[in-house]
Amino acid sequence: MHVSGFTFIRNAAKFDYPVVEAITSILPLCDEFVVMLGNSEDQTRALLESIGSPKLKIFDSVWDDTLREGGKVLAEETNKALDHISPQSNWCFYIQGDEVIHEKYLPAIGEAMQRFENDGRVEGLLFDYLHFYGSYDYTGDSTQWYRKEVRIVRNDKSIRSYRDAQGFRKNGRPLNVKKVDASVYHYGWVKPPSKQQDKQKYFNKLWHSDAWMKTHVPATDEFDYSRIDSLSPFTGTHPAAMKKRIAEKNWTFTYDPSRKKLSLKSWFKLSVEKHTGWLPGEYRNYRII
Repeated sequence: MHVSGFTFIRNAAKFDYPVVEAITSILPLCDEFVVMLGNSEDQTRALLESIGSPKLKIFDSVWDDTLREGGKVLAEETNKALDHISPQSNWCFYIQGDEVIHEKYLPAIGEAMQRFENDGRVEGLLFDYLHFYGSYDYTGDSTQWYRKEVRIVRNDKSIRSYRDAQGFRKNGRPLNVKKVDASVYHYGWVKPPSKQQDKQKYFNKLWHSDAWMKTHVPATDEFDYSRIDSLSPFTGTHPAAMKKRIAEKNWTFTYDPSRKKLSLKSWFKLSVEKHTGWLPGEYRNYRII
């Protein structure tokens, strides 16, 4: 079995992305790792090269910043990375620059790839998600967060990144997948408030018009984390790859988990999920087989 990791990244240092942690967290499972390095204004290349692994293959890319509708440029960059993957690879392990896999899950992930390697019905592997918010001590637990997503796909050129690179499709349809007993730790909402605000100002441009930006993105220097609707305390351990970054955290975020600001619609959905295991209206870009 041959496995290729892949991702895209641009301005990782400028926007404080844990891309090194993301890549190194799955590198033990990969025979190669493809990175599409977008035209950056910072030390992103040096960050990537600091990994020091012969598995790493860096390819330069220029983002088409005119693809603002729906974050299409993110899917385009993901597909560029896919196209550079070795033909000998069976599986392609996708991880974004703010996602990290805990080392405790690596055996289960490796076993799942082995188990379904020769089962052509299985086009991808599905992961659970933990979305950290504000600090490394809280995770989002409301209906606004996606709960699962495909992060391993077959090396099949008819499988392409979908919409804003959240998931994948094959010839325009959702993938047939198996669930893996593993979670992706998403740290995209854990940054110093100034870095988070910079990210919001820049990346919302990939989805929205200038008029929308003026209305919805406050002209402030720091992101206001207090606007969140609901969080739960995180009681587990973080991936070893995140240890240094967490130790260097230099801002404070406090939150009272008993304080909920959920809409009636969200309360209803969460109540249904609690009693049935089904979340009404949940977005699912995959088919579990």
